[in-house]
Amino acid sequence: MSTEPVRFNEEEWMEFRRRYSEMKHSINNALAVFMALAELAQRNPENYEKLAKSVCTRTPELATLIQEFSLYLDTKGPNFQIR
Repeated sequence: MSTEPVRFNEEEWMEFRRRYSEMKHSINNALAVFMALAELAQRNPENYEKLAKSVCTRTPELATLIQEFSLYLDTKGPNFQIR
């Protein structure tokens, strides 16, 4: 593995930021939904089914987003630096 820093040009940096922002937004939204449904389920057990369905649907989507972002980072290398 190279110890040389990987350099991003401005366009690559903007793409990195876009991907990171998209992933962060998706994770935050899913967690907000999970938290809201968990609170509702505590008040009314009938909502546990909605929570379980949401978790089962969204979790694989989030895992895929994280995986795709990791693959993207792997293509850039271990050391990031803006030029």
